[in-house]
Amino acid sequence: MERSLDSKGRWRHRTVAFRVSEEEAKLLNDCVNLSGLTKQDYIIRKLLNREVIVQGNPRVYKALRNQMVQIYEELQRISSTEEVSDELLFTLELIAETLNGLKKENPLLTGVGSHFPLENKED
Repeated sequence: MERSLDSKGRWRHRTVAFRVSEEEAKLLNDCVNLSGLTKQDYIIRKLLNREVIVQGNPRVYKALRNQMVQIYEELQRISSTEEVSDELLFTLELIAETLNGLKKENPLLTGVGSHFPLENKED
């Protein structure tokens, strides 16, 4: 059995596993990529109701860019009569919140995210 220490010096030798659908797996991976955390750290924080704080770094910016490309392609594919999926709306909301948080953290990003509906106009 492989053992490893976490950041607080605790041995992590217990395995917790569960099954998810393809859609849930994609949504989970999107959330993990946008957080900049490892999947394990992200899941543990969410399960224990701890806050997930995104630290801007090249990996997070790349994930944001890639997600925006996918969203743009999906929106182009959708005709005006089709409904937007809940997963796409959730991802859009997550990206908007992440960009707004990064904008507060870095004044150079002031123009980024200005077209997202969740932006707080009072800032």
